[in-house]
Amino acid sequence: MQEEPEKAEIYMDMFVDLQLSIHGQKVAAMKRLRHKLTDQINSLKNLDATARYELATRLESMPRHTKLCHGDFHPGNVIMDDHKRLWIIDWAHAAQGNASADAAMAYLLFALEDEKKAELYMKLFCEKSDTARQYVNRWLPIVAAAQMTRKKKKIS
Repeated sequence: MQEEPEKAEIYMDMFVDLQLSIHGQKVAAMKRLRHKLTDQINSLKNLDATARYELATRLESMPRHTKLCHGDFHPGNVIMDDHKRLWIIDWAHAAQGNASADAAMAYLLFALEDEKKAELYMKLFCEKSDTARQYVNRWLPIVAAAQMTRKKKKIS
């Protein structure tokens, strides 16, 4: 996307399809995303107890899924080889959980760098997955809080 910005929509389409293929996998023996997010939120001592409680309450109310979630899905973690095959790297944050939480994190990572790409990503994800944007948006405060526990890195 960075090397060929004129093809950003084509690459974003491929990116979303790749993420949806990940979400199509179910894994039973992997840590639950819900538990990882809860641990991250509870570790945020720079947020007051009320904010942590409200985030934890929202997280608890969200539907439980067992889909494979990358947890750090952004273009910097996808490699395209000379044959146009895509390879996903950096599975350190992978967990089983709700695909919309994973999408909210991907959206947030895009938005930190480029709002236009973030909006394109969200549009394509919601269309292709038949998910209401409002539903993905409900995950944003949760994943944004969790992101506060990670070191900031550039994704492009």
